[in-house]
Amino acid sequence: MRNTKNPALAPPEFDPAHGGGVVAVTRALSLMEAFSVGEASLSLAELSRRSGMHKTTALRLARTLALSGYMVQREDGEWRLGPATGWLGARYQAGFDVNNVVEPTLRRLSQVTGESGSFYVREGDIRACIARVEGLQAVRHHVRIGERLPLDKGAPGRVILAFSGEKGKVYEQIRQCGYHVSMGEREPEVASVAAPVFSLGWRLLGSMCISGPSSRLSKSKLEAHAKTVMDAANQLSYALAGSRSAQTPQVVSTWHP
Repeated sequence: MRNTKNPALAPPEFDPAHGGGVVAVTRALSLMEAFSVGEASLSLAELSRRSGMHKTTALRLARTLALSGYMVQREDGEWRLGPATGWLGARYQAGFDVNNVVEPTLRRLSQVTGESGSFYVREGDIRACIARVEGLQAVRHHVRIGERLPLDKGAPGRVILAFSGEKGKVYEQIRQCGYHVSMGEREPEVASVAAPVFSLGWRLLGSMCISGPSSRLSKSKLEAHAKTVMDAANQLSYALAGSRSAQTPQVVSTWHP
C-alpha cells in the first residue's frame, strides 16, 4: 500500500502540501489560473513566472492542455485559454440552481426597468441564454432559454467578448465603462444594455441584460438604465464570487456616467 501521509514516503506524483493531490493536476490548474480577468493571452515566460514553474514544465503542461482544448497557442507563440474552458464554465453554470441564484436578480431587474431581463454565458464561439424573465410590457423582445446567439452582435455578447480580453476600440470602451448599449445590432428593431457577471475568483461568468423594442428603448433611455443593470450584475457577482479581492474588476461597484 502506498503511504501518502508521510511526505518522505509519498510517491512523487502526489503533493502532500495540497492534501495528497496529484502534482500534475495541481500544476495544470495553476497554469490556467494564471490568467487574470481581461487578459487575452500570456507568453510562456509570464506563465512560468506566475505559476512558479520552470519554463520547460509550463510548456509541457500547456501542450498537454492544448490536446484537450483547454489552452491554445497563438501564431505569435503566446498562449490563451481554449474553448474547452468555456464549455466547462457553461456546464458549471448549468449546475446552478437558477431559481435561487440568477432568476431572483433578473426578476428584480425586470420589475425596476419594466423590461425583459436575460442572463447569457459563453459556449465556445457563441452565447447561450440560460435564464430569462419576461417584462410586463405588451410588446417585448422574445428569446427562448437555451437559445444560442452570436457573440459579436448584441450587447450581451459584446460584453462577454470585452471581459474575455477581446482587442479593439469598442471592447476597450466596454471595459472602461463596464457596460454596453446595442441598437439594432443583431435584430433591426431590438435594443439592449448589458453588464458583466463574475464568479469564483472574479472570473467572467457571463453577462446580464435588459432588452426590448428600439421604438421604446432609445439609446438615451438605455444609458439611463445602464446603472441599474450594472448594479444588478454587481450584486449577482458578489453573491457568486464572494467578498472584494485584488482580482475584483474595476467596473464592479463603479459607475461611469
